[in-house]
Amino acid sequence: MNAHDGGSGLGGVSRETHPLHGISEQASPASTYATTAAETAAATPMPDDSTPLAREAQDHVDLARRARSTSQLPRPSSTRVFVVANQKGGVGKTTTAVNVAAALAQKGLRILVVDLDPQGNASTALDIPHSEGTPGVYEALVEDVPMSDLVQRAPQLEGLTVLPATIDLAGAEIELVSLVARETRLKRALETHLDERERAGDRIDYVIIDCPPSLGLLTVNALVAAREVLIPIQCEYYALEGLGQLVRNIELVRAHLNQRLEISTILLTMYDARTRLSAGVAEQVREHFGPKVLATAIPRSVRISEAPSYQQTVLTYDPGSSGALSYLEAAREIAQAAHTSEGDA
Repeated sequence: MNAHDGGSGLGGVSRETHPLHGISEQASPASTYATTAAETAAATPMPDDSTPLAREAQDHVDLARRARSTSQLPRPSSTRVFVVANQKGGVGKTTTAVNVAAALAQKGLRILVVDLDPQGNASTALDIPHSEGTPGVYEALVEDVPMSDLVQRAPQLEGLTVLPATIDLAGAEIELVSLVARETRLKRALETHLDERERAGDRIDYVIIDCPPSLGLLTVNALVAAREVLIPIQCEYYALEGLGQLVRNIELVRAHLNQRLEISTILLTMYDARTRLSAGVAEQVREHFGPKVLATAIPRSVRISEAPSYQQTVLTYDPGSSGALSYLEAAREIAQAAHTSEGDA
């Protein structure tokens, strides 16, 4: 599976100057036991938080309490379109896209996930058929088929629809080169679909676009179609390398193709509170991006990794796990941030 104010202020992440340089269960699908365990933990006060293990347990209890107390998240005043982007593979990009989408859907919002990766991993995690020949994003981009004819409902998550990706999309990069307005094809298709849904009284609240781990035409289409960029950053040194190039490419798209685009959200993934490396990377990211970095960090979790093998997100696979609770909290932060900014405006 795949883990911002922009500008060029990221020169500090180079190998030469970076302060971190040199730092070198068999499971079954979600059960009532997991939920019961979380509820029991939430009802049990932690006596001490003086050790890393105790602090981790207390954090889990706090997350469980907040998850139970938040039954619904506020709807944004208009559809928010996120692209989940990072040209580095293995940073939790697809994992973040599907689990944030699932968390928002569980809290009463209407979500559309656009799977723009030919591997179709987001479609797999959301239990959407995407075998070769299945109509999906390829037909929307290359053949101008309306999205309304292509989206599918996620069977395990009410309110969540998916535009699936198939292996047919692998050749789309080449085919798009010769097409008119090749960088804006996803934008036009998406806007038409969103308008249709709104006129039908079924407005989409969030669009989450999952990109391939590259900066080709598919990713450019996603950046042109979106208004906000969510960048997952793995809490390891190599994740910082290339981040400056990603931000510069986003700035280029904003300057020439999409002036509304902004890096609004940074999410730390695969975080291990027991290691100095994770803490050090988190500190560096927060120094660079400030309030754009969510307070919630997604822990390294076997449950998160296992869920796709059951064609599930961790939210449905093991809702009481630390990974599920962390994604719920990250989704709450994303939704509340928009609500707060709209209130200030």
